[in-house]
Amino acid sequence: MTNRHAVVVGAGIGGLTAAVALHRRGWHVTVCERAPEPPVTGAGIGLAPNALRALGAIGIDVTRAVGGAVPATMGVRRPDGQWLTRVGTADMATRYGVAPLAVPRPALTATLAAALPPGALRYGTEVAGVDDAEGRASVRTAAGPDLPCDLVVAADGIHSPLRRAYFPAHPGLHYIGETAWRALVDAPDLRIPAMSETWGRGERFGVTPLADGRYYLYATAVVPADTRFADPRTELRQRFGAWHDPIPALLDRVARLDPADVLRNDLYDLAGPLPRLHHGRIAWLGDAAHAMAPNLGQGGCQAIEDAVVLAHLLPAGRGGCVGETADPAVAAALAAYTAARRDRTDAVRLRARRVGRLGALRNPVVVAVRDLAVRATPARLALRGMDDLFNGFRLPAQPGPGSGTGG
Repeated sequence: MTNRHAVVVGAGIGGLTAAVALHRRGWHVTVCERAPEPPVTGAGIGLAPNALRALGAIGIDVTRAVGGAVPATMGVRRPDGQWLTRVGTADMATRYGVAPLAVPRPALTATLAAALPPGALRYGTEVAGVDDAEGRASVRTAAGPDLPCDLVVAADGIHSPLRRAYFPAHPGLHYIGETAWRALVDAPDLRIPAMSETWGRGERFGVTPLADGRYYLYATAVVPADTRFADPRTELRQRFGAWHDPIPALLDRVARLDPADVLRNDLYDLAGPLPRLHHGRIAWLGDAAHAMAPNLGQGGCQAIEDAVVLAHLLPAGRGGCVGETADPAVAAALAAYTAARRDRTDAVRLRARRVGRLGALRNPVVVAVRDLAVRATPARLALRGMDDLFNGFRLPAQPGPGSGTGG
């Protein structure tokens, strides 16, 4: 008898959540991250009720580390400041049991990393490949030596080399037609009470109060892929400086940042679903499995769900097979993981793409019709439309003995 060993490729939110969940199931865990050190800058992440419940299922209380302050309202506005739709977060807490929480990504990753045993997380360790034989897998790292294991969790991001290696016929990524800027700013004097996204013509601007008192800002614009901008701070002011308060004041704070602290990325999602979320002893999760547009704020949330469901379905850490023998309990769990997660995550991916198309509309007549339709929808109906997302996290039944195959 020996402890089962999992190697997690990537120390993002999904990878770290999987590592924590597996560690608490008794697995020996190694996390390989190619970055040389933990992130200290970055953007924010919204944790919707489904993600908070998933984290709670593995004993992670984010509020202890980053605070539990939430904005009073959230909704969509026009560039002149008029609200198109708005809902109170207290109403969300009543309906879903918990209000959404927005936190800095570095704080969340630090919280998850602190829940791992010493030595489990290896920065500066790039994975060169995975040998996924009939028996145990083996992870090859650039620094060596190889890491034999019972499971490989591919949490290696939107450009996942492991996805490309094992699904070479998949069409890969799809550019959704927009680029995005993201930044964190300190502005305690502004006292912004609402989380909002403002829709213009082919442009959007989001303001999210974080639990630690800062603000997470994001903006998008419809532009060709690989468009270059001289200075992101200047570009944001030119595009959004005349929009409603408090956007101009927030852009004043952005102007004080180092340009490197204003992140910009073209937005991609996965062109189509993977045929399955596992292969042999490898399981994909998060952006590596189902990269989606950020329009629903569910990319990180679905990665957290993936990680918790995967660990739940896998057998406990004690009792692994010895040597090169395949572990049938792991094989059954990975087949169950694909069955539990593939359809849900693909439905969210497609829904995020559709919502993004609404926000990216540019024709003034069509934009006016869009805004009128959003304003005419009662807030209670709009909130009800989120039920399948926010109430959608479930821990499925665990596979019985002898069920499933390696896939």
